[in-house]
Order: sequence, then structure tokens, then C-alpha cells
Amino acid sequence: MNWTLDEVAKRIGGTVVGDGSVELTGVSGIREAQPGHLTFLSNPKYARYLETTRASAVIVDASCEGMAAGGPAARLVTGNAYASFARAVRLFTGEEFRPPVGAHPAAHVAPGAMLGHGVAVGPHAIVMDGARIGEGTVVHGGAYIAPGAVIGRDCVIYPNVTVKSPSVIGDRVIVHAGSVIGCDGFGFAREGGEQVKVPQVGNVVIEDDVEVGANVCIARATLGTTRVGRGTKIDNLVQIAHNVVIGEGSIIVAQVGICGSAEIGDHVVLAGQAGIAGHLTIGDGAVVGAQAGVTKSVPPGERVSGYPARRHALSKRLNACIQALPDLLRRVREVERRLAASEKEGKC
Repeated sequence: MNWTLDEVAKRIGGTVVGDGSVELTGVSGIREAQPGHLTFLSNPKYARYLETTRASAVIVDASCEGMAAGGPAARLVTGNAYASFARAVRLFTGEEFRPPVGAHPAAHVAPGAMLGHGVAVGPHAIVMDGARIGEGTVVHGGAYIAPGAVIGRDCVIYPNVTVKSPSVIGDRVIVHAGSVIGCDGFGFAREGGEQVKVPQVGNVVIEDDVEVGANVCIARATLGTTRVGRGTKIDNLVQIAHNVVIGEGSIIVAQVGICGSAEIGDHVVLAGQAGIAGHLTIGDGAVVGAQAGVTKSVPPGERVSGYPARRHALSKRLNACIQALPDLLRRVREVERRLAASEKEGKC
């Protein structure tokens, strides 16, 4: 579907600068854009591409507006160009495929399952007795919804997701392909030479507006609840262990591992491949850098990185020192050689 820049502005907000009647046929990145495309600029380091982009219009972050003079004459200035571009993408691409309302003939929906109005269940999906699915939710092909599992309204459960009992998923939650919600926590008690499995009888609660990436595992609690707070976004290949509590609006990036009973606050960022040891607390607004190994609790608002994780500023200084070690070793060896030569000459 084509839109003019004026029409885009009416739907996503912002101030049009230049020709608002320019017709737009699609969206692209600033380097790949072609005539008719809408692109965006939110990071000053990409401003140099404005001179060569072929885009017909650009969404510009207000903080970058002064850098946009060499780019397309048609601009849409917003307070957050990246978020505005995300909304614009939906205008041009529309909604993705969803199965028709109702259960596909190849799906299995048990007689005791409760499906709300407008629920769609794709082929080979299984919804067991006692499962409850709220209105407007989509369960794609191959998904498994266990007895007693609860899924709220307007959710999207992608192919081959497993939601085990007694997991509770809120409204407008997205769970991407291959993820497992409510698998057993990893709990064993050593007795002699054997590992005795500790029954995992708690549950998982995922609050409203959470997005769970592909192949994520969220373990049910040993006792009580493993909880993911409202609005938190989880990337692919994340492991969340039993009894973990994650606050609201946090970002958990790919391959993060969170050990049992850790508490993650509100609006925390855990960057890629970070590891959080068990029973720790990561305070509200804290940022844990990529590949950091967190072995102690992190205060609210702190930025940590490295292994073991330290304040980010200290971690950078220590890394700089490590980078200098080869040169320092060479200089020490040179001093040792000179001292040895001086001692030898003195003995002679």
C-alpha cells in the first residue's frame, strides 16, 4: 500500500518538513533505500549516508535534524525516529499471516479446553483439556498447550512452542517458535553417589505485553513462581531458571543465562551472553554488559561489564592494563637483561 508523507505523519505523528505529498511505496535502511522508499536517521554516525541515500523521504530524530540538510528534501521530524520508523513499517507491510479463526481440521482441541471468541488454532497444534485461551489469540501450527495452562487475550503463540502446566500467560504476549514455557527447573539433591531429582511443582507467570524470542526456556519454579514482568522483551536463546523474578520493561538479549532465584529489577538491560549467578539481585535500571559474568548483586542504576563483572569504568581500565601487559613484559625482560649484564661486568 502506498502512502504520502503527510498521511504517514497523521498516523504515526511528527512534523513534516518539505514536500508532504511525496508518494512512498516502501521502507528501507538508509543505505539500501531506493526512490519511493522511506528511511530513518536516529544515530548521528549514519548522517553521512544522507548525502548518498536514494530514499524519497526520511524520518529524522529531532536531535539529528540539523544533520539532515544534505539528505532528502522531504523529512518527518519526531522525538524518536527509530520508534516512529517501527510504526511506519507496519503501515507498509500490514499484518502477517494468521490462521483462520477456529481450529484447523488437523489441530487437536480437547473437549475440555476453553477457547475465547476469535481464537485461531493452526494445523497440528494441540490444546489439552483444561487449557484456557483468551479471545483473539493465535496458536500457530505444532504448538502444544498443556492441561491447565492459561493464555490471555490477543497473544501470538508461534509454531512448535510448548506451554506446560500450570503456566499463566497474560494479554498481548508474543512467544516465538520453539520456546518452552514451564519446563522443569534444574534441581537435584546429591545423596551418596546419586542425584535425586527435586520435584518442580511451581509455575511460570508471564505478565502482559511481554515478548519471548525463539528457543527460549523459562523454567517453572521449584515452589512458588518464576515471573516475567509486564513489558519485558526477551531475545532468542535465553535461559531463565526456576524461581527467577524479572521486573517490568527489562531487556534480556540473546544467549543470556539467569540462574535460579535471581531477581532482576525493572528496566534492566542484560546484554548478549551475560551470565547471572543464582540468588543475586540486579537493581532497577542496571545495565550488564555483553559476556559479563555477574557473581555479586548489582546496585540500581549501575553499569557493569567483564568477568567477574565490575563497574564498567573500572572494567575498561583493567582491560586497558591487560592490553599493555605484552609491552610491559618486554620492558621488564629488557631491564632484567641489563641488570644481569651489569652484574656480570661488576664481577669481572
